[in-house]
Order: sequence, then structure tokens, then C-alpha cells
Amino acid sequence: QVQLVESGGGLVQPGGSLRLSCAASGSIFSINDMAWHRQAPGKERELVVGITRSGSTNYADSVKGRFTIFRDNAKNTVYLEMNSLKPEDTAVYYCSADIMQGSGRPSYRYWGQGTQVTVSS
Repeated sequence: QVQLVESGGGLVQPGGSLRLSCAASGSIFSINDMAWHRQAPGKERELVVGITRSGSTNYADSVKGRFTIFRDNAKNTVYLEMNSLKPEDTAVYYCSADIMQGSGRPSYRYWGQGTQVTVSS
């Protein structure tokens, strides 16, 4: 069994900051790509940013320069530092991780339960 647990969401004023965390636990051999996604009410889920095991990143244009992703491979944890938050960043944020449960076995994508981020004055 593999579990991804997110934390750090909440209510913040425009221009404020939040840090999200996502920790993977369970039967894990290796974690490849990790990512943060978000889904606003009435909209489809979208990729916010992804990070490879070696640290290469891919940001959505809407968050470039404001959000930073980083990971701690020893802790199987990925973080999302969000600065200069805007009302349009309001959404449920989900983390994902492509996890191998054994050497030579395929990886599968696991998802966190989601954490609400609300940007409002």
C-alpha cells in the first residue's frame, strides 16, 4: 500500500504565501516524477508544476516566478512554495507521485487526497 498525505493548505490574503507538503509512505522502492496539480470549481484539473527525481522542473506559465517546487528524496516528500498568491490560485491542490514498488517493476501514479487553498481578502 502507498499513501500520499498533503498538508499546508488554508486561507490567505492576496499577495500572501503558503507552503504545501506531500509525503509518500508505504511500500516504496523508488519515486520518479512528482507533481502538483490543482482544480478550481467548475474547471478541469490542471498541472501546476512537475519535478523529476533529479530535480528538473516544468512550471505552468500562470505560476512561473511565484511558485517553487522542491523535493526531499530521502523523505519521499515534495513541497510547493507559493508566493504572491492571487485569487485565481484558489483551488484544491493535489500532489501526485510515480512510484515503483520493486526493482524492475513498472511505476504507477498515486494521488494525494487534496488540500484546499483559498486566496481571498
